[in-house]
Amino acid sequence: MRSSGIAGQLRRAVVVAKKNILIYYIKGPVIIFGLLIPLFLFLAFMIGNRFASLPFLISGLLAMTLFFTATAVSPVIFPWEAQARTLERLAAAPISIPALVFGDILASFVFGAGITLVPIGIALALGMSVSHPFALALGILIGAVCFSALGTLLSVPPTSSPPNIMMLSSLIKFPLIFISGIFIPIETLPAWGRTIASLSPLTYFADIARYSLGEATTFPIIVDIAALALFAIVFLVASMKLHERTLPGRI
Repeated sequence: MRSSGIAGQLRRAVVVAKKNILIYYIKGPVIIFGLLIPLFLFLAFMIGNRFASLPFLISGLLAMTLFFTATAVSPVIFPWEAQARTLERLAAAPISIPALVFGDILASFVFGAGITLVPIGIALALGMSVSHPFALALGILIGAVCFSALGTLLSVPPTSSPPNIMMLSSLIKFPLIFISGIFIPIETLPAWGRTIASLSPLTYFADIARYSLGEATTFPIIVDIAALALFAIVFLVASMKLHERTLPGRI
């Protein structure tokens, strides 16, 4: 495709992202969902584990907030639009399927990265300092892309029923929270637990968050960033390719 064609598709993807933000994301329940679930999990863990350090707790809250907000709506956008018959109009528009998927990812990226500023503000209000702000900013940007792409990947099954996709999404998202070292340090897990944790992208973002707040990390920071970027690329490419195959089944 010529560069002008790519530029045109990117502009259309931005339009799709704006549409998604206005219709799906700027809603009270969505924002509350992205903040309250991580907060309640954080409070429950904090009460049950009083010996954990504040940076350890805040880094877990930061990881959960980004993960939940970036995957809050993206899995159900395609089913919603298929159910409302608006996906047919989008498919007939001069926009490629990868650009359409990228628009969904872009909207989720903006939403996830923006809401993540809340736990950072909480940390600063509690008197904490960010030891490595560049690493934290880079981790949030890559993590937001990774988790947003994961959200669109979860919407690949060609169904027009949002509850079916939400069930699938929950079956994948909640186990990831508990195997990613957010509540229990990975180094304290048995060998099989460490192996499973290394397969989760959330593990590497939580590690970046802890490094940024001055905590000890499980992996070298360059490994965390490289692994998170690799997951982001794999999810992004897989989401675009698989939606190209399944979108005709939704129409």
